[in-house]
Amino acid sequence: MSAAAAAKPWLVFVGGFLGAGKTALILAAGRELERRGISSATVMNDQGDALVDAGLSARQGRLTAEVTGGCFCCRFSALLRALEGLRAGAPEVIFAEPVGSCADISATTLRPLLELRDRYRLAPFTVLADPRRAVELLSPDADPNLAFLFRKQIEEADLVCYTKSDLSFAPPAQQVENGRRLSAKTGQGVAAWLDEVLSGRLAAAERVLEIDYAQYARAEAALVWLNLQARIEPRVPCSPPLVLGPFLEQLDRGLTAEKIVIVHMKAIVDSPEGWVKAAQCANGEPPEVEGDLAASPAARHDLLLNLRALGSAAKIRAIVERALGAIEGVVTEPDGAPDGTAPDRGPRIRCFHPAAPRPERRIANPG
Repeated sequence: MSAAAAAKPWLVFVGGFLGAGKTALILAAGRELERRGISSATVMNDQGDALVDAGLSARQGRLTAEVTGGCFCCRFSALLRALEGLRAGAPEVIFAEPVGSCADISATTLRPLLELRDRYRLAPFTVLADPRRAVELLSPDADPNLAFLFRKQIEEADLVCYTKSDLSFAPPAQQVENGRRLSAKTGQGVAAWLDEVLSGRLAAAERVLEIDYAQYARAEAALVWLNLQARIEPRVPCSPPLVLGPFLEQLDRGLTAEKIVIVHMKAIVDSPEGWVKAAQCANGEPPEVEGDLAASPAARHDLLLNLRALGSAAKIRAIVERALGAIEGVVTEPDGAPDGTAPDRGPRIRCFHPAAPRPERRIANPG
């Protein structure tokens, strides 16, 4: 790209439901751009704070910013500040990942950004769909709140891509016309997708939703957001996988016993000897694991958990606290005291139902 083009970076928004593979695609796309000699950056977004995906992106050397405490639509000013901060690093492409339960992105985020054509070029809005989850959420017996969010996300996409194409699972019968297939794991379709969204041939923010904000608020509030940060000092030094694996198994059992639906659960454990991340999108599902699986035992581990589920916030918090209590060792706040001793404070837990969305701006029709 030319110097003039780099001064006006592409904004590539990648939406999709919780667990669809947004971060995985963005990281794979960043690696592909790096092979082409093109620099990129990423803005992550969450209702809470302390994001597993932001840490993973930064760990891979990506220029990363976060917009926390609400969706891009409700924190639009914060998004603009994050974008301006990233521009200092002169990225040619900036990926942006909205919260996985958000909809109405075109009217509340993309169309307002179109007014900044002198500073940014806006790519078509890509929405990802996990084929297995699409089948579940398009079925007649799907949870009505999750189905509402999923359908609205698909409805406003400029471009729909089915992810995890390395797995032998076909898209649903009601698949979107011309839906692409991608695999961040194998790289299938990633380069072609980048070529398409950065070509300038496809319009952005073409589809604006008709959406009932009262129903949207009810659907958001049905979900529970839990973020946990803790330092774990096991009684006997052990490897990161042996810290994370039993903890997630305990959580899965506890949530399942209470009939609480796991929508997306991801966690990362970091130690001086290495790190490991795991993620799962359903109760009883084997987690997808990556990182230093052969890391040596360590006496200290920092745990970060992002859990999104259907149920009661109080019950979910209690289950997480019981799982922490089952750990054989000392569990405290993640940052140790200056003298190296553990602080007296306990782990940081924030657990809540999202508030009703209140966009800062909404442009329903082109000006």
